[in-house]
Amino acid sequence: MPQITRRSLAAATAVLLGATALTACGSSDGEAGADSGPVKLTYWAWAPGMDKVAALWNAEHPDIQITVQKQASGDDLVTKIITAAKAHKGPDLVQAEYQALPTLVSNDALADISDEVQGAEKHFAPGVWQQTTFGGDAVYALPQDSGPLMFFYRKDLFEQYGLTVPTTWDQFAETARALKKKAPKKALTTFSANDAGLFAGLSQQAGAKWWTFEGDTWKVGVDDAATKKVTDFWGGLVAEGAVDNQPMYTPAWNNALNTGEQLAWVSAVWAPGVLTTAAPDTKGKWAMAPLPQWSAGENATGSWGGSSTAVTTDSKHKAAAAQFATWLNTDPEALAALVKESGIYPAATAAQTSGALAKAPGYFAGQPDFYTEAAEIAKTTAPAAWGPNVNVAYTAFKDEFGKAAKAKTAAAFGEALAAVQDTTVNDLTKQGFEVAK
Repeated sequence: MPQITRRSLAAATAVLLGATALTACGSSDGEAGADSGPVKLTYWAWAPGMDKVAALWNAEHPDIQITVQKQASGDDLVTKIITAAKAHKGPDLVQAEYQALPTLVSNDALADISDEVQGAEKHFAPGVWQQTTFGGDAVYALPQDSGPLMFFYRKDLFEQYGLTVPTTWDQFAETARALKKKAPKKALTTFSANDAGLFAGLSQQAGAKWWTFEGDTWKVGVDDAATKKVTDFWGGLVAEGAVDNQPMYTPAWNNALNTGEQLAWVSAVWAPGVLTTAAPDTKGKWAMAPLPQWSAGENATGSWGGSSTAVTTDSKHKAAAAQFATWLNTDPEALAALVKESGIYPAATAAQTSGALAKAPGYFAGQPDFYTEAAEIAKTTAPAAWGPNVNVAYTAFKDEFGKAAKAKTAAAFGEALAAVQDTTVNDLTKQGFEVAK
């Protein structure tokens, strides 16, 4: 492949947001024939039990054998993939979070598999599929799991305090205030500054587009109108004391959920697993509802988490790798195994109400339609707009919003958002991308 300029890399990344697609430049397939034995592929993944899922494939496909190599997740894996790609020693397939795809594409680590996965789009919600398709033509991964946002609440305490499940964010704010008047020591929920993923999902629901691309220029919109609306809303609730501001996933937060000091949690479909360990004494007392909307009658949600299966440019067997990726994320047997062995919520819509997901999770036994409702919510996932330095933006969020949460003033939250915007822009510029002022 000829040498690529920084501008070309930026353009390659931007295809996720509607620009032209990067031409695939992985090795030619050269699939092994009968004389050379089976095609052997390596798959870097972090989900537990993935080797057991791959074993099902291996048993049925003696000509294409998969070896799963367990990896760390998050930024560590992204760095490892990029390093391997530069040395041309990458695996054939990788499990990659959606927000990491632009970074991997811009580093020429992923192959375009659009020709190999034709027809796969029908298996996924449009907002989920969009995160792996670039410019409507190039496809750099298949959706594997997703994390649609929902509203989880203590139904017994809502009844005790005469609260109504909010369907809009205005109602959510009023519910938080009403609870404080009736039980000053309790809080509806917390605004946590330790996980940018939730904030990104909330902004996504509001219509945020944090990264866009025009011509040869990136535009960073972390402080766009939609995100400002989300920031002002939560910053205002923290400032007036209507909600708590302690971080999630701490012993104190667990205790607040377990004792009923907090009555609700804005989270994703995987929340039952967290609540099982964080609030074990409240099993059966929770219920799930759609995320509140910004305007009555709207129907959209954001996502918190989720990953895909991508084929790398180093793979010498792109067609075989894409075949496995398609099986893994669309075949009923594979999807059932992913739910059972890896504990994921599959991105494929048909699998969201079948097999192990046909019944509600035990923690929500009182809501038998849990996964039926979750599947309907998942269909409304709003599009996301990721860029090549999501990790920088996320780190800045944790730093700046952490300060704002301690300050407990609305102004501090506005200043924090502006700081995240500046940090993200400055980093892109430093990397050599052209960025709109």
